[in-house]
Amino acid sequence: MHHIAVKAMQNWVSSVIVKYNFCPFARKEVEQNAIHYRVCASQKPEDAVMDMLDECQALTENPARETSLLIFTEGFTDFDAFLDLVDLANALLVAQGYEGTFQLANFHPDYVFAESEQDDPANYTNRAPYPALHVIREASMAEALESYDDPESIPDNNIRLARRKGAAFWQQLLRQCQQTD
Repeated sequence: MHHIAVKAMQNWVSSVIVKYNFCPFARKEVEQNAIHYRVCASQKPEDAVMDMLDECQALTENPARETSLLIFTEGFTDFDAFLDLVDLANALLVAQGYEGTFQLANFHPDYVFAESEQDDPANYTNRAPYPALHVIREASMAEALESYDDPESIPDNNIRLARRKGAAFWQQLLRQCQQTD
């Protein structure tokens, strides 16, 4: 199961995030093999945030590892429960002194932005094969943003592209990412 989940997420990063430039900084990390994929079987928020803190420590100890995706294969299939996990994880980052060092992004198969409809194609900018927390080095993100013209336009550009392509396109692409054989 671990290999399948990692392969699906690698496919997603390459086939969605990089190919459609949802994150203009991801290509470099993919090419340098600097993304760590960690499969977590945690089903309880308390265990999942401990996995996240372990990953923060691993990033601290391994500077060659630029970023990590924690992939939850067993739990957090309910999007609202996943959002509770995200809130807890962000609070724990602060409580453990990682604020300013790491930040979190999050992805989920059923991701829906606040004030958005379930079927809005824009949600696919944050939909992934599995629930995932992305631990990002803040210093690296700040450096990348400094060298990017108009970083504020990234979310709007992504939303426009997602809506132009339509939900059926993204649904098919996500299905393809999960075909790992």
